[in-house]
Amino acid sequence: MTIHIDFIDETNEMTREQLETIERLLAEAAAVENVPDGAEVCVSFVDNERIRVMNRDYRGKDAPTDVLSFALEEEGEGEIGITGADLPLALGDIVISVPRAKEQAAEYGHSLMRELGFLAVHGFLHLLGYDHETEEEERVMFAKQEEILTRLGLTR
Repeated sequence: MTIHIDFIDETNEMTREQLETIERLLAEAAAVENVPDGAEVCVSFVDNERIRVMNRDYRGKDAPTDVLSFALEEEGEGEIGITGADLPLALGDIVISVPRAKEQAAEYGHSLMRELGFLAVHGFLHLLGYDHETEEEERVMFAKQEEILTRLGLTR
């Protein structure tokens, strides 16, 4: 399974090891979900102020959050789908707040890598259409996240 990932680290805090682990996690998630070879995703690491502005502008919530996902393949009402015979599948963007990840890792008592991995997989599954608006959706999505994280040894 080949997935192309563009990383943007606005914080300059991410290590090569962290990026490589997230790359392996997303490749595993793509394999589990049968994402077509060559699919593309962008993962950005930002500070709380940047994610707060994005959360405000796109979700109407003026507060920092841990992760945001912006699916490109999801068509909103009145939008026209983008298709192309030889174009790779562009899944979208995942934006992770590094400060929130650090806070949550400490709060939950696990490693920063576990939290970053959780947020990356969580955002990726959102790009694929998973949600957690209902208890059943949450159960399915969170079970899938744990399965993927456990496969790579990122347990609590």
